[in-house]
Amino acid sequence: MLITSLLLATMAPAGTGTVDTTRAAFTKCLRGHLKKSLEAKMGEAEYEVSLKGACDTEREAFRAAVTAANAASGYSAADAADNAEMQIEDYHASFTDKFADYSSSNTMPADDQ
Repeated sequence: MLITSLLLATMAPAGTGTVDTTRAAFTKCLRGHLKKSLEAKMGEAEYEVSLKGACDTEREAFRAAVTAANAASGYSAADAADNAEMQIEDYHASFTDKFADYSSSNTMPADDQ
């Protein structure tokens, strides 16, 4: 029984906790950038450009964690990297939409979002 449990544990996808942790850090940084950009009354086009250069450390940690977790789950290296990039692009699109919504309503996100 113990040996079976150990074998199952070693076969489980690695990095789920790391993905969750890096995702939380990445989105926290994106929220901070969103708030600073709204406070600076940045335009939508300027925000979209600035977003691609914001949170580099957190974005790269998230990309690496997702890529590693995908590879551990059996994805090819190319598919693992593509999936990580798609998730990052989704976050950028989501925060760009949030910026547009907050800008148009002249409101700010809550501190705990």
